[in-house]
Amino acid sequence: MTIEVGRLCVKIAGRDAGKECLIIDVIDDTFVMVDGNTRRRKCNIKHLEVLPKIAKLKAKATHEDVAKALKELGFNVEVKHVAKPKKKVAKKVATSKQTLKEKVVAKVKAKTIKTEKPKKDVKSKPKAVKKPAKPKTEKKAKN
Repeated sequence: MTIEVGRLCVKIAGRDAGKECLIIDVIDDTFVMVDGNTRRRKCNIKHLEVLPKIAKLKAKATHEDVAKALKELGFNVEVKHVAKPKKKVAKKVATSKQTLKEKVVAKVKAKTIKTEKPKKDVKSKPKAVKKPAKPKTEKKAKN
């Protein structure tokens, strides 16, 4: 049977083995995109058992379209968890340019105060003190 968009298949390998799916996109000679009771993902054709039924689907159909097509073919569709969209949190913005300028100036002053080190008074180093020389001892003469 030919591999085409809307063809009913059963996964025979992997985590989703034994579950029904529809081909929603043909990627190349060996890979297709599947969706249905399986996870929506790229799948090797060798991991699919192609069945004779075909559903009317557009390429890259949504999961809702695939679920409707599977129900029309007489298969129950598992409900997938749908993630809730994240709420955007508004950032607080300074009310005027003057306050922005004040903040920048305060940061610059804080940095310069922290980084500046007080200068040490440079004094001349004390001269090295010479140690007193050891008294020389007389050598004994040979007899």
